[in-house]
Amino acid sequence: MSCYKKDSPLNQITITLNMLIFLSCSKIMITILFFLVCFEFSNGVNVRSSEGRKGQWQLLLNNTGVVGMHVALTYKDTVIMFDQTGAGQSGYRLRRRFNGSRCTINHHDLLDSTCYAHSVEYDISANKVRPLRLDTDPWCSSASFLSNGTLLQTGGFEKGAKRVRFYRPCGNHQCDWIQSKKTLSDERWYASSQILPEHNRVVVVGGRRVFTYEFVPKTSPGEKSFDLPFLHQTNDRDGGGNNLYPFLHLSSDGNLFVFANRDSILLNLRRNRVIKTFPRIPGEGSRNYPSSGSSVMLPLDHRDNFQKVEVMVCGGSSIGALEAARKGRFLEGLRSCGRMVITGNNNKWEMEYMPKPRLLHDMLILPTGNILIINGAKHGCAGYENARNASLEPYLYSPNKKLGKRFTMLKSTKIARMYHSSATLLSDGRVLVAGGNPHGRYIFHNVAYPTELRLQAFVPHYMESRYHNWRPSNMTIYGGGGRHAIGYGKEFRVEFFLEKRMQNNEVGFSAYAPPFTTHSFAMNQRMLKLRCKSLDRKGGGWVVAVLEAPPSPNVAPSGYYLLTVVNGGIPSMSQWVQFAHA
Repeated sequence: MSCYKKDSPLNQITITLNMLIFLSCSKIMITILFFLVCFEFSNGVNVRSSEGRKGQWQLLLNNTGVVGMHVALTYKDTVIMFDQTGAGQSGYRLRRRFNGSRCTINHHDLLDSTCYAHSVEYDISANKVRPLRLDTDPWCSSASFLSNGTLLQTGGFEKGAKRVRFYRPCGNHQCDWIQSKKTLSDERWYASSQILPEHNRVVVVGGRRVFTYEFVPKTSPGEKSFDLPFLHQTNDRDGGGNNLYPFLHLSSDGNLFVFANRDSILLNLRRNRVIKTFPRIPGEGSRNYPSSGSSVMLPLDHRDNFQKVEVMVCGGSSIGALEAARKGRFLEGLRSCGRMVITGNNNKWEMEYMPKPRLLHDMLILPTGNILIINGAKHGCAGYENARNASLEPYLYSPNKKLGKRFTMLKSTKIARMYHSSATLLSDGRVLVAGGNPHGRYIFHNVAYPTELRLQAFVPHYMESRYHNWRPSNMTIYGGGGRHAIGYGKEFRVEFFLEKRMQNNEVGFSAYAPPFTTHSFAMNQRMLKLRCKSLDRKGGGWVVAVLEAPPSPNVAPSGYYLLTVVNGGIPSMSQWVQFAHA
């Protein structure tokens, strides 16, 4: 990952001789003072210090209008948010219904859900929202980004359960949802989706009382869904399913990892065949909805040619949590996390423990390669009124540290983010946090956890102004961007300004596929640590790097990625880059 070379032996000898001459001519106290001053004011920064590394919180908006239970960052640096059309009066009233008729102040219109927005586009730079049109209910649905940045959105509730919707972001803020005339084969409520290596093809898996998967688009007019016995086997009828919103991760060999309840498989979609059954994750309890733990695929790395694929599953609910919550008892959630390499033949869960129990949380990959665990609760399970004791402290998980030293507790928020909350990484390095709706409708008073419409950003410590001297800035990407995608395996150049480099001399480059986040799972989230083939310093602090694009769509499905330069743990703001077949 390092693109800088250490100082030459000749330089090191020269430095050593100079130091000996200095020591021979100085008193001991002056020498000690010299070392202290050099350590304190060197061009490096002690990133291992635990002081001041807990991050900050920003309140962005007091009212987004809708509950951010589904969110996605677009390549136009806007964020799509939506909730459910049947929830009643959102916080964003419309002057006209989407059919064109005027919304008045009479009693009927004040209670009519169609006089209220249930989807908005958040403009990050302007810090404003605008309403979007939804014709059918996308409540508890799934989505994936296509290669051109369009969000393909699938499923939902009742009349929305078979619907396919598209949202293609635009620069003039005039774009809106488009509902496809084609529909899904099966109803997809609480299903998950994953973009595939094939050009603009998505697989949608599971759903309430649906034990199949299907593709969008179909390869032939008569293509239907495919039965997946694994979903039958993992279904917990008494627990509300506990295999809904299955965790999906695309392995770098093109096969699909599917985790549901406590079990997992590797599925060859081209053959409709399970090619590997993994060991059950140790411990009691369940991990998928309504137990609602979370999962992430750890960053893929060029140093092993992206061949090592490791997944992580954290938290969830205790056995019987749903039944107990319905009776007013809220069982403690799970603390355990499991990591497993899904490639190769040595597939075994490595277990560890979070500082506290957690469920209903989100797991996001930061540009540094560390994992942010944010939002959630400590007791209960998913569903309206089913959780208690909000998890206010995010955790930072450092996967490369030793076992037992990987979790760090970050700065607490004062806003509870439980059921129907979400989070997503922004291109400026902040983490957008939205939602929280423990009730079936918009309830704001006389309850322990009111419906939450405030919008926040969590700012990791390394994005604070005190690190700006070490932050790569003014990045420009050559060979891609705009209308031109970078081909797989091709070289491209990145130019940026770097005032000071870190003591460890490491500069790395990450490419991040932004997810669609809902119900504690960031679908399609993916990070790649790219190969740096050369790095040259120009005059005045400017640096030019030659990078190598991912080798194939198995490693990086076609689409837009956030490219970030990381200077020894201090990331730049990110720029959009598109990878695709040239």
